[in-house]
Amino acid sequence: MESQGPGSVLFGCELTASTKSYTFQVDEEDDSDHILALSVVCLTDGAKDECNVVEVVGRNHENQEIAVPVANLKLSCQPLLSLDNFRLQPPVTFRLAAGSGPVHLAGWHRIVHREDASFEEDDDLSEEEKELAPIMPAKK
Repeated sequence: MESQGPGSVLFGCELTASTKSYTFQVDEEDDSDHILALSVVCLTDGAKDECNVVEVVGRNHENQEIAVPVANLKLSCQPLLSLDNFRLQPPVTFRLAAGSGPVHLAGWHRIVHREDASFEEDDDLSEEEKELAPIMPAKK
């Protein structure tokens, strides 16, 4: 598993027949960037041998709600799915679209403080050096 920095905390939630959705959100006033990385989705004790479909509900670039299935678990054939730290930007909702669970989701909540980010421009370059060189035609 990839190394998680000091700004990472464990994340987990459970979806069941009585709690079909969970929304992960952060404080909008917070001056940090937040990333939720899902590591695993698995059926837990008490699950029936039925299809359990987990969806991620978020917003696209036009601010329209979209739902994307990320796991289809069944006790007898696929009780666990590794998502290899699938990254999502909060707010995001996890929904049990089919089945009764219980389904457990686990991962990391990474907090990056903006003042820690090293996206500073290189001030050593002049404005002329920052411009792209024109594209020249290939020589034949």
